[in-house]
Amino acid sequence: MTLRLSNAEYQRHREALFAKAAPHNLDAFVTFIPNNVVYFSSFGFISTERPIAFIFNEKTSVLLVPRLEEEHAQEVSLAEKIVAYPEYPGLRHPLEFLKDILVDLGVDKGRIGVDGDGYGRIFGYRGPSVSQLVPEATVVNVLDEIEYLQSINSPEELELIRESAKWGNLAHAYLQEYSKVGVSELEISLRASTDATLAQIRALGPDFRPRGDGARAAFRGQVGKASANPHALANNAKLKPGDILGTFGGSSIWGYGSELERTLIVGEPSAEQEKFFGLLVEVQDLALNAIRPGIPTSAVDDAVNAFFKEHDLEQYWRHHTGHAKSTLIHEAPFLDSGDQTPIEVGQVFTVEPGIYVPDLGGFRHSDTVVVTEDGIDFITYYPRDLESLIVPV
Repeated sequence: MTLRLSNAEYQRHREALFAKAAPHNLDAFVTFIPNNVVYFSSFGFISTERPIAFIFNEKTSVLLVPRLEEEHAQEVSLAEKIVAYPEYPGLRHPLEFLKDILVDLGVDKGRIGVDGDGYGRIFGYRGPSVSQLVPEATVVNVLDEIEYLQSINSPEELELIRESAKWGNLAHAYLQEYSKVGVSELEISLRASTDATLAQIRALGPDFRPRGDGARAAFRGQVGKASANPHALANNAKLKPGDILGTFGGSSIWGYGSELERTLIVGEPSAEQEKFFGLLVEVQDLALNAIRPGIPTSAVDDAVNAFFKEHDLEQYWRHHTGHAKSTLIHEAPFLDSGDQTPIEVGQVFTVEPGIYVPDLGGFRHSDTVVVTEDGIDFITYYPRDLESLIVPV
């Protein structure tokens, strides 16, 4: 398989934005958000206080970077021109160089689409907005249009997401295999992630570029009663008989990823654990079967919420049913009762309703699926039944 997006795919991204944003009659675009810079330029980088921006119109493209990124940008970006400023804050502010670019492109008095009116306030950065730099221009926020395009995955993008799921699956299999009573969650996670990543490197060869983490799996603190906290943090807990374990498996292929989560039980499950595990599988099946193109994303969450009410589980509810997934941890749209976005073919979602019982533990599976013409296709494929997810003592 191809382990990266083609140059033609990045060109398609840019053309798609011009088409989607056509009603705004824009002359150029400026993107600052790292995920968006990568999406249109293929330039992946580490975000710091030094602003980076990708500027493009239908004729050309320019990448603004700090001097320390110049050679890196020349090597991996698809920008036709690279402008490097010395440093931040520097004797001249970096965004003054952006102003020069907009003037050179002749759009400083035109209509400019942005994903934010300036670089974000991270790592101590301070600076002017695009509106302040070119006050005679009309600045239009097109982040909604960009996020919509990113939510519809092309065949190339889906291939990378599916490949990521293979390695997340392997890492999770190692995590379950290495789970033993008395061993620290950190040790188990490190060993599983290392072994899966080494296998990934051997199998995919020198062309493999994760643009993120290699194969990985972890408990993320969801061990025992702490699994009732959906976003617990790793705490070096040692596994004990009777523990409920919340797990994660994933990988990055050229920046694209998937999400696999399971509920494991250490030793023979109690009647109470078995009861809630059964309810978990039932409600996840309900959510999976509810997804189909043409309905709003809210309809899936509404069905899950009705299940919680019907089975008197509302006190154990903590979050919505899922979210879109491709290059970020969470993406829009959301499987949430407050999100009316129509579901479309090509969208990829995590489906992860959870049941969280204080003083017992949390019960959540998460699977990544892609929307098809008649429903969904699974991207993740790890077993979901109780018997397969028992850790022997």
